[in-house]
This record gives sequence, structure tokens and C-alpha cells, in this order.
Amino acid sequence: MSHESQVKHWHVTYNHIHKIIQKCTPRIAAEFNPDLMVAIGGGGFFPARVMRTFLRETGRNKTLQIQAIGLSLYEPIDGVSEQKIGEQVVRTQWLGTEAGKMLLGKSVLIVDEVDDTRKTLSYALTELKNDIEAELLTRPEADREALRAATRFGIFVVHNKNKPKLAELPEGTAYYAGEEVDDVWLDYPWESTDIEEHDKLAAKDIIQTE
Repeated sequence: MSHESQVKHWHVTYNHIHKIIQKCTPRIAAEFNPDLMVAIGGGGFFPARVMRTFLRETGRNKTLQIQAIGLSLYEPIDGVSEQKIGEQVVRTQWLGTEAGKMLLGKSVLIVDEVDDTRKTLSYALTELKNDIEAELLTRPEADREALRAATRFGIFVVHNKNKPKLAELPEGTAYYAGEEVDDVWLDYPWESTDIEEHDKLAAKDIIQTE
């Protein structure tokens, strides 16, 4: 989708996000079929909840659960200097002391709203894998390789910005983007305090790009 480059802010509606996820879910169910979802807060919460509904309909796991982690790259956080905002990923919430046990041997789908610089996604994946490695050290050595091989990670983002990334994802990571977009500022509905005004602006964005 290249037309949104004509507007400074692209307002995204709940309905549009819902339809993007609905369209993507059959492929994710067929190729990855997660056992567990990890939503990155705050932008990944709504997409993960919508995707869970569709995955439970199309996938084999009818009891699919969502776990939450909190990571911040752009939002002000107590104890983090202004200079580090946008540069350093800060962990604000995690899965707890038994994170590795929760993840080990599962197909885990990480969900966020946007892949911008890729720093947040890379950090999340690295830290979750570190939790798994820590858990593997508690298991018999003879079982570790099989358990490691049985643990898979995938990523779903509603939007992927077509821009140079500042971080990498490991080769072989299952990656799904609902929509490719130019490098514009995306205004998501859960960030708005006036949803009716937000939807009006979204409609104007569409008119401007027609």
C-alpha cells in the first residue's frame, strides 16, 4: 500500500484491522498453527485478541491462550532518559519466573501492531529464547536438543513498514505481515481519546489518496 505516503498520519480503524487479521489468519493456521500467543503491549493486545478468535475457529487449538509482555521503545518510561526513547527497548512486563517452562516445546506466535525499526520484535524474540535456554538447563541433557527443536517462534504484525530495519530476526523465523505500508506515522484507534473523530480522519485519509 503506497498511497498513504501522501498523508502525514494514516488513521487506521478497528474495522480495517479486524479485516486484515481475518484475511491473514487462514495462512497462519495452515503454516504455523500456534499453541500459544504472546502479545506485545500495548499495541499487540487488540490484534492478538482478534486473531485468537479466528485461530480458534480455523486451527486445531480450541483453547489457545494469550500471554502478555510489555516493551516500550517510543513511550516515556520512569527512569529512562529522553535520549534513550526510540533507541533502547525497555522491558515493562514479562511472563514471570517460569517463562521458559511455559514456552518450551510450543509453537509461539508473537503479535504486535507494527514492524517499524524491528528493534522491539528482535528484543522480544531474543529474550524469549533466552528464557527457553535457561529452562533447557534444568532438563536432562539427552532431552535438550529435541525440546529445542520442538520450540518454534513466529511473528505477526498488522503492518510492516517498508523501510530499512535496525535489527534482524533469526533466519527461519516464521513472519507474517497483514499489510505492507510506506514509512508514515500510523495512528491506531486504541491511541485515540475520541474514536468518532478518529474514524472521521480515517475516512478523510482514504479520500485524499483516491
